[in-house]
Amino acid sequence: MKTSVKHISPTKVKLTISLGEQELADAEQVALTKLARDIKAPGFRKGKVPASVAAKHVDQNTLMQETVDNALSKAVAETYIAENIQALDRPAVEVTKFVPRQELEFTAEAEVLPKVKLGNYKKLKAEKLKVSVTATDVDEIIDRMRESMAEKKEVKRAAKDGDEVVIDFTGKKDGVAFDGGTAKDYSLKLGSNSFIPGFEEGLVGAKAGDEKDLTLNFPESYHVADLAGAEVVFETKVHKVLEQSLPEVDDKFAKKADKRFDTIKELKADIKKEITAQKEREASDKLKDALVEKLIEASDIPTPEILVEDQARSIEQDMTQNLMYQGVTLDMYLADKQFKDRDEWLEKEVKPAAIKRVQAGLALAELSKELKIEANSEELAEHLNMYRQQYANNPEAAKRFEEPEVQRDVANRLITEKTVDQLVALNS
Repeated sequence: MKTSVKHISPTKVKLTISLGEQELADAEQVALTKLARDIKAPGFRKGKVPASVAAKHVDQNTLMQETVDNALSKAVAETYIAENIQALDRPAVEVTKFVPRQELEFTAEAEVLPKVKLGNYKKLKAEKLKVSVTATDVDEIIDRMRESMAEKKEVKRAAKDGDEVVIDFTGKKDGVAFDGGTAKDYSLKLGSNSFIPGFEEGLVGAKAGDEKDLTLNFPESYHVADLAGAEVVFETKVHKVLEQSLPEVDDKFAKKADKRFDTIKELKADIKKEITAQKEREASDKLKDALVEKLIEASDIPTPEILVEDQARSIEQDMTQNLMYQGVTLDMYLADKQFKDRDEWLEKEVKPAAIKRVQAGLALAELSKELKIEANSEELAEHLNMYRQQYANNPEAAKRFEEPEVQRDVANRLITEKTVDQLVALNS
């Protein structure tokens, strides 16, 4: 076998391979053994026909095609191993010469895992944001707790800011109800700014039983293009007006909010502690992201197109799903972000994000090798148990963590986490 390897680009390799009589004879023997399973020959049961007998009964065109396929596959695999080439997809093969049982020449071109040249990963400049928690931060949590613990009493008076009203409403544009603009027995706190400007203000002064038509305009920046800036009419009917009575912020409130605490001072201290921990986690995550970004900038990282396309599909799928959970369609999102169409969005937002994701993965994989970071059996077992506990109520999902492929994925994620932690430590 004669081979030559040409690096067309940092991410593409082209093999030129020439095989002789012996390699083709070996490949033909493999082909005969495979084809013999379906050959019928006198005196032999199906599947038990010897290769020597099968050779007399098999279609020669089929045999030669199978021989070429076997020879190609074996030669490419052996060359990849010998040259330490990590292909990312099936090679595009072109046969340039074939003389049955004598000679086979072909080329095989494929995208490959590129060589990554890391920059100086010990001198990356990124600072962790300083964390501070103010009394206002704590008071915001306290206010939310008061809201959740508020007592509500139905009143006969006119509604005012701070009250909760239970209403039916139907939104119409040009006399036709539009999607998402209708609800029944909807509870709305006046002054919460949950609705478009003018809606809540228009219900101030209304009493139970009142019906009001509110003529309003959607904001120009509204995410639904058909409604942005449009004049609409909301037909509303008030069923109830509820007066909210917020509890006093005192020791009694603290005990009711959380039985662990006897005083409001203890409750506020715990809230401050929780907010601080959350902000610390957020600051740590931002530092990690910043350092990985700096590592990418300092390194030479070719990006195989096949990996970029794979990540782009993943980002698009995740984005579409997340928007759906928020009740927003992709078309709404594109209009809000002022993208001309899906193709422009893919090119300007999704693809750059996919490239960054691929570069981060390649850089961290190379760094983990350089730092000799691995996931030992104890660490892997701990993480697998953690995932199983998370899916304790879903036996089918939990069972997947027994699969070797899933365990390899968990191990790779663990190695990535350890690598990023080490990157932070090296730049602290």
